Amino acid sequence: MNNFLVAVGAVVPLFTLLFMGLVIKRLKLMTETELAHTNRMVFTLFFFCMMFYNIFTTDLAHTVRPKLMLFGGLGVISIFLVAAAMVCWGEKDNRKRGAMIQAIFRSNFVLFGIPIVGNIFGDTALAIPTMMIAVIVPIYNVLAVFTLETFRGGRFALGKILLGILKNPMIMGALTAVVLRLLDFPVPKPVLKGIGQVAAATTPVALIILGASFKGGSFHNHLPQLISCVGARLILVPAAALSLAVYLGFRDIELVTLLAVFASPCAVASFAMAQQMGSDADLAGNCVVYTSALSCLTIFGWVFFLKIMGLF
Repeated sequence: MNNFLVAVGAVVPLFTLLFMGLVIKRLKLMTETELAHTNRMVFTLFFFCMMFYNIFTTDLAHTVRPKLMLFGGLGVISIFLVAAAMVCWGEKDNRKRGAMIQAIFRSNFVLFGIPIVGNIFGDTALAIPTMMIAVIVPIYNVLAVFTLETFRGGRFALGKILLGILKNPMIMGALTAVVLRLLDFPVPKPVLKGIGQVAAATTPVALIILGASFKGGSFHNHLPQLISCVGARLILVPAAALSLAVYLGFRDIELVTLLAVFASPCAVASFAMAQQMGSDADLAGNCVVYTSALSCLTIFGWVFFLKIMGLF
């Protein structure tokens, strides 16, 4: 019974916030323009504060886990390579290929993964998954642009992509925190408290906005591809990654952090990128919607399974 309650406690808060977003959408409390502006504010300012605060206020010597970061990074790259090979073998439409590969390897780790760890281990444990963002997000961005540019016949400009990554608010927040820690720069406590309050609000506000932004679309033209992507993202990828992680000895917060990386639904950004870069935006959007909706069941299942196995 305790294992069941742990799994419930990990998942229910996430989907309560998503449901609040759906209520906002249903009651039309925010317009599409207001949602877009709020989402931009969360991405630009709130994520910067979250990354900065979590890294600046933690003991980096105990937070940085090189083995964990190496496994996470190599795991994402390996999943990308396998997904690219399988999709290119089974799907002939280049527009669908890009959207499918991105949906399989790129998870919504920041929005779904961070709160999973916090709900299980408490907010004091968030520094470890936060440090993983600095590794996982750049890999996601580079591989996503490479994939979408390749299948629309475009040019892959690595320098421009890397510059864009450095401008990402999450990466900027992390780098700022590390530099100030290395310089032993004293941030005034009232300022740090304000940043901490914004950081604490980041995940709840982002999930509410995500729920309010959900849009259902027609899936009849790509049902086989959608089923393949949903099954791979929520079942096959976490099954393979977590099995290897357990075999290599990852346990407790490290294992749950990897669960957050590999079992989270498709990244919301994958839809916007597919739309902007000539991929199948309808397929990408449906992958986000249906993996997000079904992940309430699959994430619960993975957490419950790992808990009853005594792995955390």
